[in-house]
Amino acid sequence: MNKIKAILASLLVMVVFTGCGVNGKNDIIKVDNKVITQKDFNKSFDIISGGMLKTLGIDAKKEPDNVMVLMAKEQVISQLIINTLVNNAMEQNKITVSKAELEAAEKEISGKFASKDQFLQILKANGATYDDFKRNLEQEVKVKKYVDSIAMVSIGEQDAMKYYKANPDKFKYPQQVRASHILIAANPDLIKDKIKKENKDMQEAALNAEVKKQMAEAKKKAQELQLKAKKSPSTFAALAKENSQDTLSALKGGDLGFFTKEEMVEEFSKAAFSLKPNTVSAVVQTPYGYHIIMVTDRKEAGKYTFDQTKKEIIALLENQDKMSIFKNKIAELGKNAKIEYLNDDYNPEIIQKKIKEASKDNPELKQILNGNAGAKAQNSASQTKRPNKNSR
Repeated sequence: MNKIKAILASLLVMVVFTGCGVNGKNDIIKVDNKVITQKDFNKSFDIISGGMLKTLGIDAKKEPDNVMVLMAKEQVISQLIINTLVNNAMEQNKITVSKAELEAAEKEISGKFASKDQFLQILKANGATYDDFKRNLEQEVKVKKYVDSIAMVSIGEQDAMKYYKANPDKFKYPQQVRASHILIAANPDLIKDKIKKENKDMQEAALNAEVKKQMAEAKKKAQELQLKAKKSPSTFAALAKENSQDTLSALKGGDLGFFTKEEMVEEFSKAAFSLKPNTVSAVVQTPYGYHIIMVTDRKEAGKYTFDQTKKEIIALLENQDKMSIFKNKIAELGKNAKIEYLNDDYNPEIIQKKIKEASKDNPELKQILNGNAGAKAQNSASQTKRPNKNSR
């Protein structure tokens, strides 16, 4: 079990801020005295259609009745309504965030990075602007204050110890290494798809020859970098920043942090765990391309003590209690709210009927929907490491 990281997860990620005003032709849903507009919906839906749906090869504009598109649409509508209910409640309770509170929250997050410049670069790499970050952070701090205004949560050391003793496996950790890498991206299938899009009339033989050529060029570049890194390991970080096509880790000199064997694809793990600290690997090929790896540290398997994890356990349990309070409050707000669907295209009942209709000829999907009524499409944002097993 990996060490508990980032226990203080956000209570709620707000990606859209609903507006208010008189009804207009652009309004799609009314929640009490506030309206949700087509623009509000589009802003949030574009995040999913450009992320998860795009990854699945689904074009939401061309396939509006695709089951995944409909499920994503239902999820966005649900989140927009929740945001509006919460915003209304916070407005009624006069929940505000001071400049000092916002600055403290920002400092806590940005302070985890080497510099503000690196922090801004990582935001940019994830398609977010600094203004987006500030707006979402302010909303998050407001939500936390709102939850505290409903009921204060306090977890004592006894409760934390009880959790520690009841969950021993959660505090065990396997052998780990810390490594940096330089990636020269090269996946033959992706290269082939790109060439086909750019040269629709290219014959198969010529297409395969071009794929082979580009793979060879990528490998040659990786081999040249490997020789430089092997000759002078102290320059590895600079080489990664300048050349690695894993843009997120490149910002940190290729550093991937500590990871277990299971967290990376087999080829990458096999090479990394065979290296001694401060040594550089040969060129390693994975489905992502060609990697040059340098291990910087190792940790043997073991178990974290209660003192090492006490603060994180307390934070985890407090966060769980706050989430429970918040969910109950949302249910209460929804029960007492007047919700009008001004455009039938955004009525969840109608969307659910379309989902059932679209999935009737797909037994597997139908079974999933029946076993998990009201399942929602999830937004994929998370950060992943290029060679991570789950990043495809």
